[in-house]
Amino acid sequence: MADELNKEIENEEDEEVEIFTLTDEDTGEELDFELLAEGEIDGRLYYAMAPADDEDNEEYVILRVTDDGEDKVLESVEDDEEFDKVEDYFNDLFFSEVDYDN
Repeated sequence: MADELNKEIENEEDEEVEIFTLTDEDTGEELDFELLAEGEIDGRLYYAMAPADDEDNEEYVILRVTDDGEDKVLESVEDDEEFDKVEDYFNDLFFSEVDYDN
């Protein structure tokens, strides 16, 4: 998927939500994704994103962010080892248990 358009909207809590319109390289279909989080792992920036129109879905996609000089380019992570490391980072961020006893 490639970043085609970036826009911001406001949700019910008046927080800005960053929405990216991504174009599937295989089908040419455009889909809106909400930026859930970003993380820098091993000197590279990654975004965790979820479909903007599916609030009940707990699944998300991971995209590597590169800069082509003018714009941010979002790329799929093809390397399994790299993907696993980044997925672990975001899973810890999103799904780690909160210890209320401390």
